[in-house]
Amino acid sequence: MAIRKITEYPEEVLAKVGKPVEKFDDELAVLCEDMYETMYDAEGVGLAAPQIGLNLRLFVMDCDGVKLIAANPEIIETEGEQASHEGCLSVGKVPAVVKRPMKAKLRAQNEKGEWFEAEAEGYAARAFMHETDHCDGKLFIDHLPKMRREMVITRFKKEKRWK
Repeated sequence: MAIRKITEYPEEVLAKVGKPVEKFDDELAVLCEDMYETMYDAEGVGLAAPQIGLNLRLFVMDCDGVKLIAANPEIIETEGEQASHEGCLSVGKVPAVVKRPMKAKLRAQNEKGEWFEAEAEGYAARAFMHETDHCDGKLFIDHLPKMRREMVITRFKKEKRWK
């Protein structure tokens, strides 16, 4: 296993719709292990392939008791609403309040290519949607009003210069 470099805003791969995962083999299993290790090292709760520079529809997460690998994910159902702070490893964890559904149902394939559905609410539902967004070429800041989005980007850029 290896810790991968986290791709940061405004890298182009973060704005691209990921390519479908087609091979479910040992190479994918190793990639998923690396993604978990990278996510834990960065103290995140989810990590999508574009965040390590790979244009793939794939994410891992371990959040509020929901641990899974999701290849070719899609949100198939949502319900309710929540507004809470959200951050991203690719945007320096700079938080902003984002409105998302309270509950979400995810359909995806596991590391063996088997289709499954999973339901979550609250923080885990937010993670489902956040990571699926990455696979669709979207960042959480894309859900913010323009002025708030610019504030988050400015703060992220300032923090990068300080390091």
